Amino acid sequence: MAIAAFMVVWFNIDLIDGKIWIQRDGTEEGIAADLERAGIPKEHIVLGFRPPELRPYTGYAIA
Repeated sequence: MAIAAFMVVWFNIDLIDGKIWIQRDGTEEGIAADLERAGIPKEHIVLGFRPPELRPYTGYAIA
């Protein structure tokens, strides 16, 4: 009898130097929007899945 297992990761968040780094976001709207609605300022959210050279254009923290 074979047992199969799988796991789906919708998002991955790390806390680094007091900021929330979103490393992976597979949600429909984006977890960053949920964090903003929860009162977390954009300057405390880093879109880590974006290349560093593009982060200044996201409206969120760059690092």
